[in-house]
Amino acid sequence: MRRAAYLFGGAAAAGAGSYLVVYLYRWQWQRAILCGVLLLVVEVLLLGIVLLGRLARIEERMRDADRRQEDVLARLREKEAAAGDRFRWLDEPTSRTYVFVPVLMVTGVLLSGLAWVVQRIASLTARPAAERRLAGRLSVLAAPDPDGGTDLDDLPPPGAPRGHRRTLRLLAVGVTGAALLGALVAGLADLTQTREEEAAESEATSLLLRVDMRGTGMTAERKSLAAHQLWERCRDSTSVPLHGAGLGELGDGLFAGVVRPALSDHDRMRLRGCLEDAGLDRTHLTVIAIGDTDADDD
Repeated sequence: MRRAAYLFGGAAAAGAGSYLVVYLYRWQWQRAILCGVLLLVVEVLLLGIVLLGRLARIEERMRDADRRQEDVLARLREKEAAAGDRFRWLDEPTSRTYVFVPVLMVTGVLLSGLAWVVQRIASLTARPAAERRLAGRLSVLAAPDPDGGTDLDDLPPPGAPRGHRRTLRLLAVGVTGAALLGALVAGLADLTQTREEEAAESEATSLLLRVDMRGTGMTAERKSLAAHQLWERCRDSTSVPLHGAGLGELGDGLFAGVVRPALSDHDRMRLRGCLEDAGLDRTHLTVIAIGDTDADDD
């Protein structure tokens, strides 16, 4: 279930991020904002899933620790209950003669003296050959040489600075990621910036628009009002001021607009993006055709 959530969230985040870049390129700010909000929601959802998984694992560990603690406590209580029956001979009548402890102490002293004598004899009779044989027997318990021959004393202690190769590799990955991110930001800035372009040879630019509205009671008058609202709002979206920009109704939801002076390719993209953006509720405007025109054209 968690993998399916990660897969769904990753696909949704990739789609929202892709459309965010597309709408930024098309100068459709409202749709870009919606995709950005959706991307943030998906990221918060994925973060919540990760945090819930971590909390669930922590709770499971705490429950296991509590169970182990209860088991140990039960065993200790059993041992305490059983310990009450030890040394019952101390509770018997005092008429008996108790010599257990003195005998044990004397025996311990004798055994310690005997062990000291044996140790002294062994130290006097030991030879280097015996030590080598002992070292050979104990060599199987020695730690293996890491890296096929490197001594443990030559290795850096835990927490020491990392090797040069790993540092260079991490540095290369970081520089590459920063370069890709910078290229993405620079590319978006270049695509969406306002720039001075050469004036077009034509005198004007004509557009053919279609307005679609959802809901009941959407008459031709409401379509005409929505078209003029969008048209007037988008007149200042280009890099050059649009002084002569008229919009005429052709019927059946179609409208024709003429913009003077003629627009460059970048301004056309900006004007199309503004007109087709989600600017009005339940209204969608589509640019069917856009092209240059002269004063002699009808």
